[in-house]
Parts: sequence; structure tokens; C-alpha cells
Amino acid sequence: MMKIIAVLLLLAPLALPAAADKDFFSVGSAASPETKSRFAMLDDVRILANGLLQLGHGLKDFVHKTKGQINDIFQKLYIFDRSFYELSLQTSEIKEEEEQLRQTTARLQINNEEIKNLSQEMNLKIEDLIQNKIQLQEQVWGLEDKVTKLAIFQPSVQETKEISSLKAFVEQQDNDIKQLLRIVEDQHEQLDRQHNQIMELEDKLNHIELLELLENSFLEEQQEAEPIPSAVHRPTAGTHRADGSAADCTALYHTGVQTSGVYTIQPNGSEAFNVYCETKFGTSWTVIQKRVDGSLDFNQTWDAYTNGFGDLNEEFWLGLKKIYSITQQGNYLLRIELQDWRGNRRHIEYSFSLGGPSTNFTLQLARTSGSIPNALPEHARLRFSIGDTAGGPSCPQSHPGGWWHSECEETNLNGNYVTPRSRGRLDRGKGLYWKPKKGRYYLLKSTKIMIHPTDLKSFD
Repeated sequence: MMKIIAVLLLLAPLALPAAADKDFFSVGSAASPETKSRFAMLDDVRILANGLLQLGHGLKDFVHKTKGQINDIFQKLYIFDRSFYELSLQTSEIKEEEEQLRQTTARLQINNEEIKNLSQEMNLKIEDLIQNKIQLQEQVWGLEDKVTKLAIFQPSVQETKEISSLKAFVEQQDNDIKQLLRIVEDQHEQLDRQHNQIMELEDKLNHIELLELLENSFLEEQQEAEPIPSAVHRPTAGTHRADGSAADCTALYHTGVQTSGVYTIQPNGSEAFNVYCETKFGTSWTVIQKRVDGSLDFNQTWDAYTNGFGDLNEEFWLGLKKIYSITQQGNYLLRIELQDWRGNRRHIEYSFSLGGPSTNFTLQLARTSGSIPNALPEHARLRFSIGDTAGGPSCPQSHPGGWWHSECEETNLNGNYVTPRSRGRLDRGKGLYWKPKKGRYYLLKSTKIMIHPTDLKSFD
């Protein structure tokens, strides 16, 4: 656009003389229509030229104004550059002063350390001088006492011999004491070595015992064919109630819930709570205890064992109150499933009765079937006990975890979880074992305790 305007500005002066010549030659002639048309075109050109001139003057003013603004900007940039340069010089000076201050501070710190060390040395020397002065004074006083005694009394030859013999005796005793100290030190070192050897032997013994326990596989026991429990055929307890709530997992199974998992039940006279139901033998069992990997610590308080703890999908203890509320609905069968570290599985089943809180949840058992020897007392009142309760046997002091005891039996399915890689002193009374009264220990990897309604008669 600017180029077109410039071309028009150049053509305007040339157009004006040509038009003037034409007007000059046409003067005096008759004014024809063509002549009038030419005059009209000349007027248009003049108007256009005048407009272009005004536009040129406007552009010229704009250019001058822009140049002035650019000059102002350049001047401000120049002032900014000078200010920045002066600021950089001041910054450099400040940095140099800061470096000088650092060097001065470092020298002062070094001088301070030297003065401090000299002061400490002087203090030590002064203390040494004071100690030497005290020793010299004591020696002088001792000499004065000896001189005074000699001046008063001159010892006889016999007393001098006795003094010499006493001195020799004291020196001999001193040597004997030093020798005894060396002997005691040698014996102490020997005891340390023996202690370390004993610890190594205990670790080896522990490893050997664990290997022996692993050798005690369930395969060595005569496995019985596992019959379908009688409770599966004729359940009389835990029926489905009219209000829609199930009394236990068996009742839930008969409503159509026939897969294992966590469900809600509500026994008679109890609040609703969640349980894990395991489907097998064409029915469903209520699981009250499960251990699989030792991830849950079963060394819990009485309140925890009463109300339950753990994750129903992993390791857990259902809780004595909940177990009691279920078993009060009728007669139940107790099934214990065990697995050793070689993957062998065994089971044992009992008919049982469970007392309430006033009896410390006393348990009575009678073995009905199983594929392993019994390790729990039958027809005896087994009182549930734990470390923070009184009135029961004192087994929890040596048997961690709550369990039913009569004479501190070595079987405790809530004891410490022991793995074949366990180190340290092996205490069988505190581990997860199955120990028949006349049989070997079985180290357990997993346990599961379940209950199911049955037609078996209750205890008299």
C-alpha cells in the first residue's frame, strides 16, 4: 500500500503540466462536449493529487513522530544499560567485599582455634604444675615426718629386717594379684568364646529339631477314609427363620447361598455379624479360626479373644461370644483341619459343648472321627485362658495365645507361628504344633476350625 501511494505522489506533478498544455491549446476554441469532459477529468486529478499530498504530509508527520518515539526508547534503553552496568559493578564490589570478609572470618576462626588450643595446653600445664606442687608438698611433709621420727627414735637392725621382709611380702602379694587378674581375664575370654560356641550349637540344634519336626510328616500316620460327616445329612439346628435372617452358614446354604465367602448371619437372641462360610460335603460350615501364613499375631488380650480379631478373608479368630451365640441354637460338630510343611493334610472331628462367659467359655470334647491321633483331652472341662485372666490354669505364661487348657497341654492352635527358617531357641510349648499325649510333635503350616449343626446328643 505504501508503494502505491509513493508512485501516485510521483505521477501527480507530471500529470499537472500535461493537463495545462492541453488547456492552453484549447483556449479560444469552441467549448465542445469533449472539451468539457477533459476539464472534468483534470478536476478529478487535482482533487486526487491534493488528497495524496495531504496523505503524504500525514505520513511524514507520522514518521517524524515514530522516529521521536524510537529515539525516546533508545534513550531509555541507554539509561537502563548504564544502570544495569553500574549495578553489576556494585554487585562485583559487594562480592569482592564478601569474599574478603569470608577470608577474614576464616583467619579469625583459625586464630581462635589456635588460641583455644593454646589456652587448653596452658590449662593442662597449670594443672600438671599444681599436681606436681601437691605431690612435692606431700613428699616434703613425708620427709619431715620421717626426719622427725628418726630424730626421736632410731630403729634397730631387727626392725629394719622385719620392715624389709614385710615390703618383700607386699610386693609378692601384688605380683600374685596381678597374675590372678591376668588369669581371670583369660578365663573371661574363654567364657566368651564358649558362649559364642553354645549360641552356634543352639542354632544348629534348633535347625536340627525343626528338620526333625518336618520329618514328622502326616504321611507316617495311617490315613482314614474321610466319610461325609453325619451333620451333613440330618441338620436339626440353625434353620432359616421366617424374618429372613440366617442363624448360621448351614441355614444360609439352604437359602441358596452355596459358595464360600463372607456373609452376615444372626443367631437367635444375638445381633447380626459377619462370618466366613466354607462350602464342602454338600453343605456350608461356619469357620471360627483360620491360620495360613503367620501374618496375624495371635498373642492377643482377653477382650480380643472374646470379641474376635483379624480379617475374615485371611487369618482370624471369630470371637468366643459369637461362637457361643451360634452353638446355643442346638448341637454342633467341631472340625479341625491341619496341614504340615510338606503339604499333607489331616482332620479330626469332635462333638462338643461350649459354656458361656460365666464359665470362661468352658469346652467339652468327644472325638467322633479323624485321620490323626487326638491331641486334646476328651470328656474334660477345658477352660479358655489367656495371660490377662485369672481363675484358669497358668499356661499362658508359657503358652502364648488364648486356648482351652486343663493341664497345660502342648497343643495350642493359637500359639506362635513357627517356620522352618526360624532362628534362636526353639520352645515347642509356645509354637503352632499338634502333639498327641503319646506321640510326636507335628509342626503345622496352616489350621482351620469349623462348626456345623448335627444330630449328635449333647453332653449330659
